[in-house]
Amino acid sequence: MTGFPERLGALLGLPAMPMSFFLIFNLTWLAIWIVSVPALRAASRSAFFAAWFLAIAGIINAIAHPLLAVAAEGYFPGLVSSPFIGAAAAWLWLRLREATKLPPDPAH
Repeated sequence: MTGFPERLGALLGLPAMPMSFFLIFNLTWLAIWIVSVPALRAASRSAFFAAWFLAIAGIINAIAHPLLAVAAEGYFPGLVSSPFIGAAAAWLWLRLREATKLPPDPAH
């Protein structure tokens, strides 16, 4: 609704991203993250991969949208939500860092 797929392409000098690709990509990752929640409690490596991807993507989102707004010389879709997503991603990053910390090496 905000025109993100079209505006991103135009800003980068690329064709517009097809809305179907944008929706399928985002819905697929949302489904992966939702499905991975129960597996995180069981310390599943694949679930941790999905959670780390979410944290990294959220931090990139928080950096990219303000930069895109500067490049567009005005509002760019996603700018308003990016600080909230970034804060949640930073919190997730810290939690994941603790949850995936390797035990000390007994040889040292």
